[in-house]
Amino acid sequence: MILTPLADDRLPSVLVRFAESLPSGRVRTLFERVTDGAKAGRAMAETAVKNHADAIDLIANFSIRLKPGAPRLDVSWDGAALRCETEAYVLLHEVAHFQLAAPARRVQVDFGLGPGPETGDRARAAQAQILFGLAREREEAMASLLGILWEAELGHPALASLLDQNWLEGVGRSGTAAHFIDIVTALEAGGFVDRAGRPQMQLRQHADA
Repeated sequence: MILTPLADDRLPSVLVRFAESLPSGRVRTLFERVTDGAKAGRAMAETAVKNHADAIDLIANFSIRLKPGAPRLDVSWDGAALRCETEAYVLLHEVAHFQLAAPARRVQVDFGLGPGPETGDRARAAQAQILFGLAREREEAMASLLGILWEAELGHPALASLLDQNWLEGVGRSGTAAHFIDIVTALEAGGFVDRAGRPQMQLRQHADA
């Protein structure tokens, strides 16, 4: 949910302002992959159907099992399979979580992070939660940006997710750019994105601290 909605006529200047707050080079290039020529609206009709098919293809490339139904029926990820009847951008966010979860959490309900916005059985997800506090928030931020980069890679409306997930909230404050740079650096360090900002088929191999 967007905390501070942006009027359409303000969006271009906000994007320029945020880009200029980033150091030139790889971080700004990554930001531009998401925003250059992008539209802020969600995909509709046939485009949404195609985007969903793209997400399903990527999930298959990761050998992630799928099951029918929406996450509202129970959970998004039951530790073995992903509910597939939801929007493409939600599926790509779950792919990012699959990549970023420690191996022991990859087999836990909702990756051991507790209930998310799509979770139906919130009690079940809460009972399975094993990552808390700042560690959880950091992984959520990394999954957010990695999912957005998968959207950009597939030609989906990544800017819509950048807005929905509040990456532009507080543009002009030093902490906003610093947070973006920190998460990009962490994704690069883990091999999840390359130096050009393109997402990679990488799975985390190390345990939680």
